[in-house]
Amino acid sequence: MTVLRHSVSVLALEPDRLQELTGLIFDLAESTRAQGEEILLEDGQPVEDVRLVEGRHLRPGARYELSEAGATDQVALLVREWQRRSAIAVEQLLVSDDATVRMTLRLRTPDRPRLLEVEGRVRGPEGSGALRRGSGKARLDLAAWWAATGLAPGAPPAVRAPATARLKHRLGKARLCLRPRRADGGRWQVDVALTVRGRWLLRPVAAVALMVAGRPVRRGFRSAVEQAADAWNRSVGELLALTPDDLRAELKRQATERTPEQPMGAPPP
Repeated sequence: MTVLRHSVSVLALEPDRLQELTGLIFDLAESTRAQGEEILLEDGQPVEDVRLVEGRHLRPGARYELSEAGATDQVALLVREWQRRSAIAVEQLLVSDDATVRMTLRLRTPDRPRLLEVEGRVRGPEGSGALRRGSGKARLDLAAWWAATGLAPGAPPAVRAPATARLKHRLGKARLCLRPRRADGGRWQVDVALTVRGRWLLRPVAAVALMVAGRPVRRGFRSAVEQAADAWNRSVGELLALTPDDLRAELKRQATERTPEQPMGAPPP
């Protein structure tokens, strides 16, 4: 078993700001209507790259197909549950030449977000074998997260990590834990721990491989955590700079703006 650890400083996203954001997103979604396969905003503008192909709009069983200009991947979205006071659950299916990915997201009490659960499976093309398959689960207990960030400086951390993810593969398992602490300047200090182990007879082999490649693996882990923190800081920084009216306008713009087709070999925007 190998444990990798790193700590990063990130901008804090407080409960009231998150609640405001999720409320705006769900308000916008519920202001839309279906006209045949087309989804229209309240003012009649079409939501680009989304088609309703089965069921009633925003009702359990509703199935949507998502598309982007020039993309060959097949992406479908299925509504499993839609109750603002209790839970919203959606399932996404992505089929490409390289893999099939099925992921379910469930948010409890969306108007006052408290728990986000994600479960997914991935498999390679038909006939690619068991080594191209894996599964994972993630859980973010927002109530526990806010409680952890509200602890006094120097207080012992909570026994259970508020955010966890588990990955399973034929060759091994991994468990990721995030524990936040309040820091100065409107920031959080987040301690990240990744536990990796081989499965069954492969455990000694995995242990030796991780020992031999120890330094590159640890550098790669730290780099990945730092990059994730940088991406979070950029996104949250932009979000915190927007007023509620700006947020509504930006959400509407993203819903109605068609994804531009990329030239062959060009990176995404």
